[in-house]
Amino acid sequence: MTDTVLVANNLVKTYSQRSGKFGFGTTLVKALDDVSISLRRGSTLAVVGESGSGKSTLARCLLQLQPLDSGEVLFSGQDLSKMSGKELRVARKDLQMVFQDPFASLNPRMRVGQIVGEGLLIHAIGNQATQQQQVIAMLKRVGLSEADMQKYPHEFSGGQRQRIGIARALVLQPKVVVCDEPVSALDVSIQAQILLLLKELQQEMALSYVFISHDLRVVRHIANDIVVMNAGKVVEQGTVVDIYRQPQHEYTRNLLAAIPGKKAA
Repeated sequence: MTDTVLVANNLVKTYSQRSGKFGFGTTLVKALDDVSISLRRGSTLAVVGESGSGKSTLARCLLQLQPLDSGEVLFSGQDLSKMSGKELRVARKDLQMVFQDPFASLNPRMRVGQIVGEGLLIHAIGNQATQQQQVIAMLKRVGLSEADMQKYPHEFSGGQRQRIGIARALVLQPKVVVCDEPVSALDVSIQAQILLLLKELQQEMALSYVFISHDLRVVRHIANDIVVMNAGKVVEQGTVVDIYRQPQHEYTRNLLAAIPGKKAA
């Protein structure tokens, strides 16, 4: 399909886990069990499920941060899982990630300007002067200032750190951004600000998002389509309207019922 930018087909990822009374045995756990998803260009696909459902493993496998046991991830028609290390590094310019924890995902020894500009250095984009200009422009776009370039991550609040993480991902002008629980570590009022920022940036930069979350309340405000995962499997998928109005699977209905203050349909 011409309007899809990222397609995952039949993904399988298995972990071995210690088991038995003294931990001498091993059990195989399927974190991804024949998972297939499709991301439409310029849209947001939310992947929703409780802790342990496999959604964060999916996020890492989509970007080949973890190897798959089997399956394929097609980006612009090319299978990422079959790329060499060099080819994958080139592709990653267009495939970026915003991480869950804004405290752990930023190097505390690097200044903000270095953190945001690191990708430009790695991919040899522009010279020192143009790189600095791009970093300043992106910091301003996410609500920070030029002066913040000289500061360290510990000098910022959680919401500000997540803005730094977003700037780091978007300074390369990627096509796809995987957001792994990007607001779950933030206060509710800050969550709304970050979600609004992500939506504005998506429209301005023609971005496509895979948005990982355990919270159907959050994804309602940003997603176009939803995939619901449970125990490594996709149990339901559809548009936001369909999932909220007519959930087909009992697991989805339970997730919706758990939303605070949600009235029965």
